[in-house]
Amino acid sequence: MKVVVFAGGLGTRLSEETAIRPKPMVEIGGRPIIWHIMQCYANYGLSDFVVLGGYKVEFIRQYFLNYRLHSSDFTIDMSNGEILWCVSKGVPWRVTVLDTGLDTMTGGRMKRARNIIGNDTFCLTYGDGVSDVDIGKLIAFHREGGAWATVTTVEPPGRFGVLNFADDGKKIASFREKDGRDVGLVNAGFFVCEPEVFDLIDDDATVWEQAPMRRLVDAGQLRGYHHSGFWQSMDTLRDKQALEDFWAKGNAPWKVWND
Repeated sequence: MKVVVFAGGLGTRLSEETAIRPKPMVEIGGRPIIWHIMQCYANYGLSDFVVLGGYKVEFIRQYFLNYRLHSSDFTIDMSNGEILWCVSKGVPWRVTVLDTGLDTMTGGRMKRARNIIGNDTFCLTYGDGVSDVDIGKLIAFHREGGAWATVTTVEPPGRFGVLNFADDGKKIASFREKDGRDVGLVNAGFFVCEPEVFDLIDDDATVWEQAPMRRLVDAGQLRGYHHSGFWQSMDTLRDKQALEDFWAKGNAPWKVWND
């Protein structure tokens, strides 16, 4: 199963960092936050990633192209450029990095990657949020429900897209974008999707969190997996510092993998 990661936005609320690099490349504990996210998925055996880049995508490309170089010991023969890897610290991941356009919206980014993602169930998440959500249980919940998409819901401050459950406590009854008056469950990302969702996306200007998700709701095809554990998106310097503090103290809740 592929894991698709949104990584193309401008990250304007974190402009102190994103003026020089895309938000998924902002570091927590010396590693880009996208690395932390990918480690979370890899912990559950998901290691085939599709990164939907846009803004400063070259930073993402260079990171993965040079990953082994910057994380391993090596000997280089300066006469011919031959490299002998002494201790390789690579990861058993397959990573596809796509440039889905600077101004393309989230839905458009997904649709541009349709041929890469294929016709199988896939995971989808944002490149700026970490969690200790049990990905295995999330996927099982999705498969048991038979809907086209499942979204993970959490209970942070009301700054994000707001979701309400139907009477069965599983299907989503309504969805709308953030409102400063809101409290309750919100969209935390960590989706599981069927390929049918691509047909709900019109073009590059389509925002995944708007018309496509409303269409899923109207069709009774969006379920919500409630996560009561840790979740944090990195929207501001304050968020970044909070994540750094967790990591520095050795108690990062999202670190579900072993070193």
